[in-house]
Amino acid sequence: MLAAYTVPPIYAAFVWWFSTGAVLLLVGRSSGRFELPRAFLAVGLLAGSLGGLTLTADDTSVGGAYTAFTCTILLWGAQEIAFLAGWLTGPRPEPCPADAAGRARLGLALQAILYHEFALLACGAAIVALTWSGANQVGLWTFASLWVLRQSAKINLFLGVPVTNDELMPDAVRFLKTFFTRGPVSGFFPVSVTLATAVLVILIQRIVEVAVTPFDIVGLTLVSTLFALGVVEHWFMLLPLPAMTLWGWGMRSGFPPEDTTMEQERDTKTITAPPNLVVLADVRPDAAPPKLSQGACARQRLEDQFRQSYREQQAREGLTAAHDICPEPAATIKGRTS
Repeated sequence: MLAAYTVPPIYAAFVWWFSTGAVLLLVGRSSGRFELPRAFLAVGLLAGSLGGLTLTADDTSVGGAYTAFTCTILLWGAQEIAFLAGWLTGPRPEPCPADAAGRARLGLALQAILYHEFALLACGAAIVALTWSGANQVGLWTFASLWVLRQSAKINLFLGVPVTNDELMPDAVRFLKTFFTRGPVSGFFPVSVTLATAVLVILIQRIVEVAVTPFDIVGLTLVSTLFALGVVEHWFMLLPLPAMTLWGWGMRSGFPPEDTTMEQERDTKTITAPPNLVVLADVRPDAAPPKLSQGACARQRLEDQFRQSYREQQAREGLTAAHDICPEPAATIKGRTS
């Protein structure tokens, strides 16, 4: 009986952490590579999860609770792959204009993710159709928890939070970060977190007071743990917690794409430097060069290049003057050389 209380939280936390990283790893940075395998995988996850929910609709065993929970997570993962890979976003998958505000900005944001929202509703409707008359409602509870928490997170990101964690977003949906507002939290954040915490308390109370069978205990514990992790994700938007530490293994690089772009721009500037400028490094073995900022380093390089060009030009002009000037005879005064 103790395992019914201890194993589900560990399992739900692992599935939450691993499934998020696995989806990020699958969509990756290169949206053009492995497109067909990703599509087959998403379709396979969708079909397999719906089939598993159908088979466990009347299964009230502990295994049935775990299976329904896992199938719902896989179903959610399938639509997340389609969304993060850029296949299923909206009719206007473009960045938000800089001058958009108010209702216009809200309308553009909805157009950017409209197809994805319809897909979520379709997945929820399919779960309801497959499990509504069954005794195992763990799949429906799990999907409802994910959907409510995801909508709350989207609204908070749109209205404003200090930490957006947009470095986790793949390239295909990078345009969505322009709809995020990084700043002080809005009034919606405390309301959403308070309501989510209240629902979590009710779920825990039902585990303690209402759940009797192992199926009820395991099912409610799985859902409540997932709900608690969703509340924690909300706090990730407020506290400077290292999201890359949790899911950095799911990224194809150890640093955000913005940093990669900066490195590529720096390399391009170095390669495309004018060929007629020669840079001489003044290396002193007895003293290490001071660390300069990127702007100071660029300014120093330009000064060195100008100084070296000036020296070379002066040297060439000196040689030319030496060839052109002929020596004049010394002046004489009364027959003597002065």
